[in-house]
Amino acid sequence: QVQLVESGGGLVQAGGSLRLSCAASGRTFSGYTMGWFRQAPGKERKFVAAISWSDGSTYYQDSVKGRFTISRDNAKNTVYLQMNSLKPEDTAVYYCAAKQYFGRLGYAPTMRYDYWGQGTQVTVSS
Repeated sequence: QVQLVESGGGLVQAGGSLRLSCAASGRTFSGYTMGWFRQAPGKERKFVAAISWSDGSTYYQDSVKGRFTISRDNAKNTVYLQMNSLKPEDTAVYYCAAKQYFGRLGYAPTMRYDYWGQGTQVTVSS
């Protein structure tokens, strides 16, 4: 049974940093694309970043480029989202997702992901 468990959320002041983790278990994720999404109160869930588990290629939403970094640790079966220079508009519940897909990550924002985590709250105060 595949499980994605997010952690690392919390309350931080604007300009601060957080690192989210997504611990993946239940299968081998080689050939998968891992994504981070976020959902602010009263808004739709939106794509943040994605990484190819196989080759480490990455793709970002424009608003987080240069501030967020997605990475993975194959030995730990964990995907990370390092978030720097946080802004109040980054406040949301952040979700990790997995899709069996190896290819161009330009499709990552709109793919239908196979698995989702439960989410972790990130709150950025001004």
